[in-house]
Amino acid sequence: MSAPVETVADTPPVAPVAVPAGRARSRLVYRHSWPIRVMHWVNVVALSIMFMSGLQIFNAHPSLSLGNRSDPGKEILAMGARTDANGQLVGITRVGQHEFVTTGLFGVSNGLDGKPQVRGFPSWLTVPGSRWLAMGRQWHFFFAWIFVLNGLCYVGYSIARKHLQRDLIPTKSDWRGIGRSIVDHLKFKHPHGEEALRYNILQRLAYLTVIFVFGIGVVLMGLAMSPRLDAVLSPLVEAVGGRQTARTIHFIIAWGFVAFVLIHVFEVLISGAFNQLRGMITGWYRIDEDPTRPATETTAESRHD
Repeated sequence: MSAPVETVADTPPVAPVAVPAGRARSRLVYRHSWPIRVMHWVNVVALSIMFMSGLQIFNAHPSLSLGNRSDPGKEILAMGARTDANGQLVGITRVGQHEFVTTGLFGVSNGLDGKPQVRGFPSWLTVPGSRWLAMGRQWHFFFAWIFVLNGLCYVGYSIARKHLQRDLIPTKSDWRGIGRSIVDHLKFKHPHGEEALRYNILQRLAYLTVIFVFGIGVVLMGLAMSPRLDAVLSPLVEAVGGRQTARTIHFIIAWGFVAFVLIHVFEVLISGAFNQLRGMITGWYRIDEDPTRPATETTAESRHD
């Protein structure tokens, strides 16, 4: 998950460079402070390992149910296998009352030895091992705490630096421009120049949803699944409908993170992957300037966080 940008503060120009009139110009701005960059990459690692270790845990009981019980035949999602007339394993994924043959991906897939195995998700999507439930749980919980602490640091830093209030909370102007933002996204039209440093309404809503809905929701549902916390979180468990419902919500939110990451990576690729990655690795981001403006530009601007 990418951390939202911080607006570049107004600072004195550095290293003026003369540029011929009418020629396109660009300059570097210090877009991401080092704490934002560190927390972004910590999130990338933590979320990746949490997701893959979570799938390994899921494989121990590859089904989803509602309520407090997981009764056979009443699942809303189940992955399994059956044997066909030739004695071959066939992967079956059942959603409600509808069954789908998913051999090779869900239900039955090749193990590390290349032989078909009955498993929910394939081994290449799980860590730390193909069937190591106990270690998978340890990895999952360890990186879950890193995710929580990193998220708290991000929110605290963003509030202290007024990044959250300034760059993520939508303004009245943002809400008025939501129609144009939708059209621009559908046309894969991306802003340039100074406008590229500011999030539009859809980006702001996406980040707020990921941070405060997905982030908080996945942690609470994870805690609600723990038998050790039943006494403390019993009102929450009852509110969502039971521990199996909490597990199902946890699973859905996890895939919500995946959807966000895929969209985010796609947008990075089509809006200038090198420039975007440089910004999130070094902090420096290149923007284009209006060639009709005076022919003196700055090669960089800096801010001190």
